[in-house]
Amino acid sequence: MSFLQIKIYRGKFMAYTVFVVLIGMAIGLLTCAILLYQWVDNARSASANAFAGVESRLQYDADRIEAYMQRIYSNNGLMTDVQSFLGSSAEGYLSSRLERSRFDQPLASFPDDMESFLYSGGQGDIVQVSLHTDKTGNLIRFDESGNASFKFGLPNNDTAFRESIERGFVYRKKLSDPNRISRQLGEFRFLVGSDRIFRGGGIRHAALVDSSGVTYPAFSADEGERRLVARVLTDGRKQGYLSAGGLNGVFFSTYASSKLDYRFVSWIDLGSLIRERLGTLLAVFLIVLTAMASVLTLIVYNLRDDARFLHHIIHSIGRVKSADFTPDTPAPYRRNEYGMIARELEDMARQLDKYIRTEYLLKLKQQETEMKALQNQINPHFLYNTLEAIRARALVNSDVETSDAIATLGALYRDMVKHDNIITLGQELALLREYLKIMEFKYPDRFYHQFNVDEELLELPTVKFWMQPLAENFFVHGFDSASPFNLLVVSGWASENSFHLEIVDNGRRIDEELLQGIRNSLSHREDTPVRSIGLHNVNTRLHFFYGEGFALDLENNEEAGVKVSILIPKEAASHVQTADCG
Repeated sequence: MSFLQIKIYRGKFMAYTVFVVLIGMAIGLLTCAILLYQWVDNARSASANAFAGVESRLQYDADRIEAYMQRIYSNNGLMTDVQSFLGSSAEGYLSSRLERSRFDQPLASFPDDMESFLYSGGQGDIVQVSLHTDKTGNLIRFDESGNASFKFGLPNNDTAFRESIERGFVYRKKLSDPNRISRQLGEFRFLVGSDRIFRGGGIRHAALVDSSGVTYPAFSADEGERRLVARVLTDGRKQGYLSAGGLNGVFFSTYASSKLDYRFVSWIDLGSLIRERLGTLLAVFLIVLTAMASVLTLIVYNLRDDARFLHHIIHSIGRVKSADFTPDTPAPYRRNEYGMIARELEDMARQLDKYIRTEYLLKLKQQETEMKALQNQINPHFLYNTLEAIRARALVNSDVETSDAIATLGALYRDMVKHDNIITLGQELALLREYLKIMEFKYPDRFYHQFNVDEELLELPTVKFWMQPLAENFFVHGFDSASPFNLLVVSGWASENSFHLEIVDNGRRIDEELLQGIRNSLSHREDTPVRSIGLHNVNTRLHFFYGEGFALDLENNEEAGVKVSILIPKEAASHVQTADCG
């Protein structure tokens, strides 16, 4: 990348790279953070739903227990059988049932009825029902299929009646005498098994904690998890983040039961979450890296092009400084400042080359014309003084025409020397008019001239002394001294895109073969010998001055004479140098 060799672009590239990398990393990290937050929020929602489901099942079980208690009180047969069940042995229960039974009524079975009511559908959460007196208790245990097993006469402090978060939750219901409500017959204890309530449900990282801080081991059997649960409970917040160093922190949520005395704690391990979703996170960073690479590639492309244009600008300036205007490979155009400057500098070099060449050739041609016109550099002051002396002598001899002719000739040579190389077309017509006055003196009553030039053309910049050679050709090649009427007409007008000049005479026509040779010579712009200041000289000078759009044509008139037609594009005329016109 050559643009790195340029200090300003090297600094820009480094700044852009740092900016793109920082922005890309920020976007990548922000996206990953949003995804992690969403995943944590989803996990929290799942744990909240799980806790709500547990609470709903506990409430459902409580409602079922309450309904069954109402069923016992409303059914005398069941109440009688429950009272019989309070006996200390199975034999006593069966004997009591038989004693209290009546032949005209069906025999009610409290255990069978309870099994049928609580396990209708086979999805019961109640694993044990016990009926207690002051000292002993009888229990019914249900397996997962709802089948019952019995134990009688167990002490109330027996391990079978132990209450813990590991075993489940106990609902206590007093059993009162239906005939005397204030008299308590015993107490029902319904055990809702923790395994039945909390197993399944998609709960992975969670713990059940009772009021004494004991955790349910099926969820948090690991010692590290127990310490984590202890930290969460000590923290006191309902949800938050606990750091364990690096990516080992956890997001936790705690829920307190409104039904029973326990708390539900769930957490999401950040490291595990990242490892599980590593593919998604890597895809995010890959997309960000691809975007960063694309942006940096675009930056390199633009900086490289800008550096190339800057190099082209510096190269063009160096060529101009060393006057090297040879054509160079143009810079491909781009619509920015560097591209515009590079193209303009290249165009400026071409225009300077064209101008310098034009000025150089114009000066050479002008010097050649002046030397030829002044007869090999005759001293102008000597010529003026001599002509003035002759004019004075003519006046002394009362020869007014000779005096006027000499005055016109002196004015013509004075204007030729006085004016700069570039004048207006009006000034060039004035020089031609002075020359034609001398020709009228030379050919009295046989030569006439006429100017029909629009005023719009009079301020047109042009080179000096090019019309006189065209008029001189008429007197050298076309003038008929025997004719009483020789005419030269100069016309000029403007069209939409060009200026037109015509110099027409009524003299002799040019042979067609010779005319074709002259036209071919003009079309190839072949130079003329130094001794000639004719058509070739004029065509070369004007062509260098006005550029490629200029055209000079020579043709015979239909009746007599020759017509010289000149076309000057308005666009070329507007770009020629006019500062020295005056």
